[in-house]
Amino acid sequence: MSRPAYPALVWERAVLETKEFVRSRDQMIFIFAFPIIFLVLFGAILGGAEIGAGVNFTEYFLAGMIATGILNTGFQSLAIGIAIDRDNDVLKRLYGTPLPASAFFAGKVLHVLMVSIVQIALLLAVGALAYGINLPTDPDRWITFAWVFLLGTAASTLLGIGASSLPKTGRAASAIITPIVLVLQFISGVFFVFTQLPTWLQNFAELFPLKWLAQGMRSVFLPEEFAELEARMSWEHSTIAIMLVVWLVLGSILALTTFRWQRAGDR
Repeated sequence: MSRPAYPALVWERAVLETKEFVRSRDQMIFIFAFPIIFLVLFGAILGGAEIGAGVNFTEYFLAGMIATGILNTGFQSLAIGIAIDRDNDVLKRLYGTPLPASAFFAGKVLHVLMVSIVQIALLLAVGALAYGINLPTDPDRWITFAWVFLLGTAASTLLGIGASSLPKTGRAASAIITPIVLVLQFISGVFFVFTQLPTWLQNFAELFPLKWLAQGMRSVFLPEEFAELEARMSWEHSTIAIMLVVWLVLGSILALTTFRWQRAGDR
């Protein structure tokens, strides 16, 4: 009996990952509800405050929550989930199967893509229906959305796979990974307008992917005039692409060099 074709293996793995995600009610509620809850809370508190160029805080915040939702799904959720699976010997058993390691990783990326699409669709629906946010009609905006989304998702997923080896145990994973994400959210123009942060903090945030992912999403959902209010008075699409590709490469290297199928000390 011949082995299924590689694309079929990747698809089957992605479907299995998605089924396990749906069965994990706590994880599913966190991934889908977290961005919406924060959008509603911040929309109620600061929604009417105008930032500039006719943009209010809710519109600005929506773009940031789309970006951080991608990071949460690809980096935080995967890093914690894989660490727990390793602790429970799920990865050890999987390693003993004929499934290629690359198909396992590709299935993770595809799963995150599917989950992120649903998450973003829900956010956009809440933004449009509850806050009257106008979605882009220019096809070029959606082309920008597509490449920012794909690069950001791939980079976040590979970084999550690599970072899953940081915690020594699955129980410690949340305590190690969650603070990293929280710090990035606060310094990357998600919870605060990026240009209102101290210059040194802006420069520090520019080293990490979330700042560029958030800026890329702002370039999709905010008016062109708002670009003049960015740190360098431009959307910097070329820099966004370069930085996300750099983190995609770094994530690939991290995943390939640090990922472990077994717990430390296991043989």
